[in-house]
Amino acid sequence: MTDTLRPVETAVLDAAPTASGNPQKLKRSIGIVGGTLLTLSCVTPASTLFVVVPDLFGSLGTATALTIAIGSLLCIAVAFCYSELGTLIPSAGGEYAMVSTLAGRLAGWLVFVLSLLVVMIVPPVIAMGTADYLAPIVHLNASMAGAGVMLLATLAGLLDLRANAWITGVFLVLEVIAAAVVAVLGFAHSERGAGSLVSMQVAGSGGHTDTVTAMLVVSGLAIALFVTQGFSTAVYLSEELENPRRNVARTVLATLAISSVIILVPVVAITMGASDLSTLTGGDISSMVTAWSNSAVGTFVSLCVALAIINAGIVMVIQNSRVLFASARDKAWPEPVNKGLSRLGRFGSPWVATLLVGIPGAALCFVNLDTLYGVTGVSVTAMYLLVAVAALLARRGRHRHTHAWRMPLWPAVPVLLIAVLAYILSQQETTYLLWTGGITAVATLYWAFYLRPRRDTRWLVSIPEDVQA
Repeated sequence: MTDTLRPVETAVLDAAPTASGNPQKLKRSIGIVGGTLLTLSCVTPASTLFVVVPDLFGSLGTATALTIAIGSLLCIAVAFCYSELGTLIPSAGGEYAMVSTLAGRLAGWLVFVLSLLVVMIVPPVIAMGTADYLAPIVHLNASMAGAGVMLLATLAGLLDLRANAWITGVFLVLEVIAAAVVAVLGFAHSERGAGSLVSMQVAGSGGHTDTVTAMLVVSGLAIALFVTQGFSTAVYLSEELENPRRNVARTVLATLAISSVIILVPVVAITMGASDLSTLTGGDISSMVTAWSNSAVGTFVSLCVALAIINAGIVMVIQNSRVLFASARDKAWPEPVNKGLSRLGRFGSPWVATLLVGIPGAALCFVNLDTLYGVTGVSVTAMYLLVAVAALLARRGRHRHTHAWRMPLWPAVPVLLIAVLAYILSQQETTYLLWTGGITAVATLYWAFYLRPRRDTRWLVSIPEDVQA
């Protein structure tokens, strides 16, 4: 039990050395604007709106906006935890570095596994939506189109981070425009009043109207948390952000606020503007836009969404490759694997880690989409739960006096968050709990038989030396 309770000693950066003998480090090349653009692009508000939210409309109907609003409120508490921990432990390892340092190595390892599940599954889930929104121009197989997007994102992920910040910034503008068009058209063609947002109705089989229960809303919160999940990208970029002690918290909180508005406002407009309950439950937002305007506007919105999905793929590959890079630097694997994953290319990006994120992501585009959604929802909720536990432990020992952004209402915020997230987990489908639990069990065995016996040479979580100083 000591491994789960005792904070680990923080190691100085130990990546693969350069020819001069100095360890390789990620470059601090972006400020708060670039970081916010990259992080917003990882939330990918428009592609989330058009790819993930339609499934929520199918199961929650008019209760979708309420569910996302509750999820966004919960994410404020999560963002507080990320902001404090991200400035206290600014590492490209993200959640696992924070949790390992504060809650122990085993807890950190389990967070790493959960985050790896999320970072491997989310990009193909989003990418598979590309085919639907390219349909006005060309008809493609969803899995093939998703795989193509993943491979394109992998190539872009090999470039310099500053260049990618500009690329994703341009795409982000287009997806915000698409979301704004949907919101304006939806409100302009309102069929029902604001009371419909809490009417809890969904179209059932045979044209009947069913009532959405409170328990169904609770079970949908796992996906609602996933809707704005990308704000945590700021933590992964903390080694490449200038002045991370200040900019990580600003980027996390600003991104959550902006992305929640970009997603929630159009959802409210769609709920009020759908011609009938069956149309809303069907979740075909492109058809609604065309009905509210004309085919040209519908095509424009669809193409903006397609670009947003590509944008999301690029940023997610960037983020996820940093997770693998950090795990190799922290000696999570056998030495040959560590050396490969920690190699940096000519543009300063971890190219081996980037390929190992992008190529399997392309393969996952051929897996059942419902399974990917379910496992992702469980993994995100469990990961947030462990981060909240770490936040509860963030003000003990030497960390009590470390200079960092501090959340208001501590420790009430993490305690409440732990209770709520544990309850949400208990309401998820057994199948998805078993899938996630089985993967976590295998990871625990790897910890028990490989990492723990080599505790002096493996899983040595590090903070970059310049930040530590």
